[in-house]
Amino acid sequence: MAAAFSSLASAALAQAAAPVPWVLSPNMGYGYGKDGKTFSYKMGTNNAGILLKGAKKVPKGTLFFIGQNGQLYMRTAPYLEGDGTFMFGPDQ
Repeated sequence: MAAAFSSLASAALAQAAAPVPWVLSPNMGYGYGKDGKTFSYKMGTNNAGILLKGAKKVPKGTLFFIGQNGQLYMRTAPYLEGDGTFMFGPDQ
């Protein structure tokens, strides 16, 4: 019985987790500080023009991730397999 439970648990852990959408909200700013910490804050609209000046749209299909060195990276090259699974999933 224990062996059967163990193999079921192993099979469940081997499956890739389903992607979970970020919860980004209008009028909120999200930052990555010089110290490597992430933060968010409520934004106003009185200086939105200054905020948008020099800003760039993030292309659809962009992946963001933190590397082993703690640095934030982005990748616009393909990161999904042909069947829609994440090609950089957990080691098996």
